Amino acid sequence: MADTSTTASEAAAAGTGPTPAKTGFKVPRLPGDIMIYPMIVGLLLNTFCPQILEIGGFFTAATRGGANAVVAAILLFVGAGISFKATPGAIKTGIVVLIPKLALAAALGLAVAYFFDDNFLGLSSVAIIGGISFCNMALYTGIMGEYGNEAEQGAVGILFLTAGPTITMVILGVSGLASIPVGTVIGSVLPLAIGIVLGNCFPFVRKLLTPGANPAIALVGFQLGCSMSLASFIAGGLSGILLGLVALFGVGSVTCLFERLCGGRGTAAIACSTVAGTAMTTPAALVEVAPQYAAIAPMAYAQIATAVIVTALLAPIVTGWYSKRFCKEDAA
Repeated sequence: MADTSTTASEAAAAGTGPTPAKTGFKVPRLPGDIMIYPMIVGLLLNTFCPQILEIGGFFTAATRGGANAVVAAILLFVGAGISFKATPGAIKTGIVVLIPKLALAAALGLAVAYFFDDNFLGLSSVAIIGGISFCNMALYTGIMGEYGNEAEQGAVGILFLTAGPTITMVILGVSGLASIPVGTVIGSVLPLAIGIVLGNCFPFVRKLLTPGANPAIALVGFQLGCSMSLASFIAGGLSGILLGLVALFGVGSVTCLFERLCGGRGTAAIACSTVAGTAMTTPAALVEVAPQYAAIAPMAYAQIATAVIVTALLAPIVTGWYSKRFCKEDAA
């Protein structure tokens, strides 16, 4: 008699036997998860066991030091994939999203100062202007590395003009002629420019550098998380959460509409509607030149810190959802 028995694998392959059970856990994919998951890991480490971040060696270097160096690397990698013809578009995109962002930050902050005695649901003009006028450059670079086109990626050079407390001081009328050093601006744009030149002049360099963007983005996300803490999130309370939501959904929606009216996709507007961690330096810097803000500076600091966490977690998700929902035709 012929042997008609079959193995389990042969039966499954033929579709006549039981399907082998799937093993392992599949991590759910989220828009912007290249940055979000490492960020959450860093946030939890810094909240519950911050001492491990100071253990030393390469691990501490990856968590505490070199964030700006990694951002420079991302700019270099991104620049390598940008063609010369996209440069004018990058300048236009940067200006288009920067103008409404700063205008809305000034309008909201001054309205609170003049009409609400500088206290609207716990938010002061310092927190509003200092938070909303900033753009989280590392986060923007990471998000645009995944969802942006060449013009949107290159716009980071223009958006850098919001860095530092100068914008807040000027808007509040307390700093006079403070300005960002020209060398700092040039140095921040230089990695992007070098990448553009190398990528356009040497095709093999473009192929070499462009795949490095995603790993670098993940590292920046981890470093951002390691600079955050749930304690600062709690200290900022509901008012800090409100600041983050206003920056992302309120200002972001108007800026997105403005960008689309100017011929853009709106993706850059949403990605730049974040609150930067460096914005937390604004209240202290403001007190140095305007001591009358000393009483509200600590609360403004906590509120901005909370808004940083809110926008850092939500911006990649919202930008990814928007890109897939409204920019399908651009990706085709």
